[in-house]
Amino acid sequence: MADGESGREGEREGDRGAARAVGRSGGRAGGPAGGPVGGGSFLPPAIEAAWGVRERPSKGPRPSLTLDRIVGAAVSLASAEGLDAVSMGRVAKELGVSTMSLYRYVSAKSELYVLMQEAATGAPPELPPPGTDWREALAAWAWAMREVYHRNLWLLRVPVAGPPATPNMVAWWERALVALEGTGLDDGAVLSVTLLVSGYVKNEAVLTADLAAVVAASDDPPEEVMARYARTLRRLADPEEYPAVTRMLHSGVLDVADEPEGEFRFGLDRILDGVAVLVAGGGTAS
Repeated sequence: MADGESGREGEREGDRGAARAVGRSGGRAGGPAGGPVGGGSFLPPAIEAAWGVRERPSKGPRPSLTLDRIVGAAVSLASAEGLDAVSMGRVAKELGVSTMSLYRYVSAKSELYVLMQEAATGAPPELPPPGTDWREALAAWAWAMREVYHRNLWLLRVPVAGPPATPNMVAWWERALVALEGTGLDDGAVLSVTLLVSGYVKNEAVLTADLAAVVAASDDPPEEVMARYARTLRRLADPEEYPAVTRMLHSGVLDVADEPEGEFRFGLDRILDGVAVLVAGGGTAS
């Protein structure tokens, strides 16, 4: 057999061996280059990989394919074409390897999603200087999170796999909790405030991204899209049935497209106003 054919046959046999290993492990991914399956910690494979607690082979040649390369290719693909473009087969094609080669590193697309999210989110901003007001610190955290979403819109489509459990996600959580230290709120209230603010940030990013997609599809400037929407409602909405909507339409506020940053700032300020009331009252989550 020629050397090239022998190499391809060896790769196919390796892929079949990797597939058998994944099957025996109940779908868990093995270590790089066909290493031991899992880290023995009973954590989901993606979490093991993110924290670097998977067992890795100590001997043998350095593999040309690595988990970082796989995740990097998947992130680039999502950034260019959206999350729907990411599949094990497509990522393998981008890397010039067989699809089964990826299963030595990740057990499924859902695991790849977790690692992509970890990589794209990155580390949070540095902690604010000691003595920084909680409101300023939490607002800076929210704006930084918003920037991450707007830089990686595909992140908004990643299914929620559970509470934050990867290093960067836990680090972002840590920053929010530190921002609220000294407020006098109990742990339950601090957690609720963190969830409230992070939920607002993500929801605003989703809405902004969806509206931007509508505008982009129309080939018209945002002002014209909003003006057309207002004109349509004026024709369709009966003033007697929708008096409040009619008054809003006549005011002209819907004829102008607001700056997304202004809308975000308005909403965030109102949420923080409410948190300030809670802090002043020494409130709890209940």
